[in-house]
Amino acid sequence: MKKLIAVAVLSACGSLAHANTNIPNYNTDTHLYEFTQTYDLVVPKGSQGQTNLWVPLPFNGEYQQVKSIHFEGNYMNAYVTENNKYGAKTLFATWDKDAQKRDLKVTMVIETKDREPMVKSALENYTPPKDIQYSVDVQEYLKATQHIKTDGIVKEFADKIIGKESNPLKKAELIHHWIVKNMERDNSVLGCGDGDVEKILTTGVLKGKCTDINSVFVALARAAGIPAREIFGIRLGAAEKMGKYSKGAFGSANEQGIANVSGGQHCRAEFYLAGFGWVPVDSADVAKMRLAEKKSVEDKDTQAVAKYLFGNWEANWVGFNHARDFDLYPQPELAPINNFGYPYAEVGGDPLNSFDPKEFKYDYVSKKL
Repeated sequence: MKKLIAVAVLSACGSLAHANTNIPNYNTDTHLYEFTQTYDLVVPKGSQGQTNLWVPLPFNGEYQQVKSIHFEGNYMNAYVTENNKYGAKTLFATWDKDAQKRDLKVTMVIETKDREPMVKSALENYTPPKDIQYSVDVQEYLKATQHIKTDGIVKEFADKIIGKESNPLKKAELIHHWIVKNMERDNSVLGCGDGDVEKILTTGVLKGKCTDINSVFVALARAAGIPAREIFGIRLGAAEKMGKYSKGAFGSANEQGIANVSGGQHCRAEFYLAGFGWVPVDSADVAKMRLAEKKSVEDKDTQAVAKYLFGNWEANWVGFNHARDFDLYPQPELAPINNFGYPYAEVGGDPLNSFDPKEFKYDYVSKKL
């Protein structure tokens, strides 16, 4: 059995000892989870050859930190890499073609913080700078990708929704509320949806799951000149704040705080405001709550959820990456991939069905500590 343990080491550099501690922090309540992933990969009938597995891992940022990670299994080789266009953190593992089993266990301790700049009235009087110049890393999220088009019908929709509004914050809010009013969740969609915005708007079928709905927000925002991006991640348990509106739509757990989250993948979104930074939004979860609780758009609960999810997130969730339409590393046979919110595996180049935990053979359990 091969094992690897990585522990997040927190240290302070002497030169930062007198750093400014008055920088506003809009991250509020803190949560701590133990997140365990167990894999016992099943070779599809007719497939043979080396097995390769790519597992998305959470990034470290101001509102989430991986405190420790430990993985073990009977793999031939395994390592963590960020060698891809978006720096998406990946655990890559391989098994020999003659392996009798292909097992892997990953255990992480993760700290998350609710992001609540709107609750804290941080943007109450937001006025954009007169001369907006985005940094190179932010400019990346104004660009079109295969599934996030920013011209044609996408630009037409963005222009109609925004009208003559020039303030980026108000533009984003108009887009969010247009989605809340016009889009619905469709539970028959595979996985989290493919987020093909041009197809969604062209067909007029304004339905889907989280990647579909939040990708519409991202594409419309980019078409309106606002940097925006999806964040692919997974729910880790019950929603203590949003749970009053729905016991299941926003995540759930048993009385001990334990949740099976094998199907808990969830895509969120955020947009960038010059002079402030990234702002959270989750138009898709409004649609999910509406369907789960059979609520109309006009219902007071729908309106309350829509208000909270523009500018706030509850952190019973952790983000993996912002990657879209890109190549994993090492590069698999299927390239580029649409997004990286689910594990991905190939046997002799044949892909496994990532969207079905029982067929792929993975089990995810989260426990609130």
